[in-house]
Amino acid sequence: MPAPENALSITIVDPSGVTPDTLKQLYRITGRSSVELRDAILAGTPVYSAPLFGNDHIQVVPRLERTAALLDELRVRYTVHEWADGEVEEISVELMRQIIESAEGRYS
Repeated sequence: MPAPENALSITIVDPSGVTPDTLKQLYRITGRSSVELRDAILAGTPVYSAPLFGNDHIQVVPRLERTAALLDELRVRYTVHEWADGEVEEISVELMRQIIESAEGRYS
């Protein structure tokens, strides 16, 4: 899943915490196939990326939040990255939520 220029993404850090049931739940949230999810997890790439400030912001951000909530519930370790203007930076879940809140209503 290529990351857009301005996005937030979630990457699973420890693949050993991911069960087949976890993959099914992630599939239901993200819409990515089990094969895509498994490949992303093993490669250490984002399992889900949410572009910010675009027309689909209102649809993709809830999926990002549900992905984080599921991984928290299952105690699967993950990182959140902010992709901004070609640069990527690891951020906290709290900062992710602040960014999402600040972006509300700013999509066109």
